[in-house]
Amino acid sequence: MSPAISGTPALRLVQKVSSSRAFMKLAPHFLPAVDLAVHRLTRGKVQLSAQALPGLVLTARGAKSGLPRRTPLACMPEASGDWIVIGSNYGRPDHPLWTVNLLAHPDAEINWRGRDIPVTARLLEGEERARVWEEALGFWPPYGLYQARVEREIRVFRLTPR
Repeated sequence: MSPAISGTPALRLVQKVSSSRAFMKLAPHFLPAVDLAVHRLTRGKVQLSAQALPGLVLTARGAKSGLPRRTPLACMPEASGDWIVIGSNYGRPDHPLWTVNLLAHPDAEINWRGRDIPVTARLLEGEERARVWEEALGFWPPYGLYQARVEREIRVFRLTPR
């Protein structure tokens, strides 16, 4: 988390807003575009959503088209050098398209703090998923609300550098 707001009333406010149904409906239509524009303008040095949570930009090939698709994502960096990404889709009913893309083409690339890093994605399942999901709930409690709103199991991926 950003040291500027970690554990502050501002963080609690961001969590509350991001848990709202209005945010779920509106955010997917503007947040990714704004994040990508700022990321591009700053050559990968700044990602607006990363002011609340660590973030990366995932470039994965489209499941059907095979074309590169860029998606800004919150992530949980791990001490091992891997990253965890959560397919919450803001608590919307469908899986986000980037998860479909990773299932079809697990070799991808991320931009992390201005560096391009080739990665391989792996969908977490079973006990490993359950353990990481609990860590994710501690990391960003709104994930629990997102899961409660949908019937699907939210996908959790580990991105490992290649």
